[in-house]
Amino acid sequence: MFAATAATIVSGAVAERIKLSSFMIFTVLYVTLIYPWAGSWKWGGGWLDARGFYDFAGSTLVHSVGGWAALAGAIMLGARRGKYVAGRIRALPGHNMPLAAIGVFLLWLGWFGFNGGSVLSADPGATSLTLMTTCIAAAAGGLGAMYTSWIVSKKPDLSMGLNGILAGLVSITAGADLMGLHSALLIGPIAGVIVYFSVVFFDRIRVDDPVGAISVHLVCGIWGTLAVGLFGSKAGVAQLINQIVGIVAYGVVCAIAAFVFFGMIKAVMGLRVSEEEEVEGLDQGEHGMPAYSDFVASGSVR
Repeated sequence: MFAATAATIVSGAVAERIKLSSFMIFTVLYVTLIYPWAGSWKWGGGWLDARGFYDFAGSTLVHSVGGWAALAGAIMLGARRGKYVAGRIRALPGHNMPLAAIGVFLLWLGWFGFNGGSVLSADPGATSLTLMTTCIAAAAGGLGAMYTSWIVSKKPDLSMGLNGILAGLVSITAGADLMGLHSALLIGPIAGVIVYFSVVFFDRIRVDDPVGAISVHLVCGIWGTLAVGLFGSKAGVAQLINQIVGIVAYGVVCAIAAFVFFGMIKAVMGLRVSEEEEVEGLDQGEHGMPAYSDFVASGSVR
């Protein structure tokens, strides 16, 4: 399931313009060839585990592994049509923010299994601590991102608040079992601030990420992995160095592999749908049926 999660992270960053067949082939290659090998470095008792690198439930081994591939995919595909026009960034908002909010709340609930289940036992103390740090970081992350958007953009942006919740969850995942509640209360809002400025940064350098997956999973995955060396029972210079070594190792291997796989697929069968399919919508082009039958291709209501 963690391997599948790493793959789904990529889907958000390449949404609305990638061929389904190309994405599925990439997923098979990445999850089959890269994830088990890279994951074994820590969770298989490999060289990073021997060195002392720590990642409880996957800030790096799941989220950054997926995040590096998401970054490669977004770069290889290019931006959605109409995203960057005449040197300006054009917002392309989601169609239904209440549904997006429900989705994030479902992820928040699911994270209790993601992190709580990673205790790998029914130990009440360890499990309850993990669940509490996870929940506190998520709530604090949402507030951190929302208040940051409120201060900088003069509006409390809902999408930023939702990504802040996810940023807090991703950031606490590496050390959820090591942190005290006060540490979780610091890690979460820092992640919320980071995710806001990260989303802005990637937009400014013209890397189109429709859902902020790179910022949430890659950037905040890195922050959460570093946090193990800064907070909690393993905090210290030596541990921080171990965490940096792990971040760099996964970054180099996963980014190179993702670029190679996407490049191979692009050369053989192409990555991107046609302009007509992108304008009409991938639901019709890829699946032969409209997602919203009351709308026509131009976007006007019948």
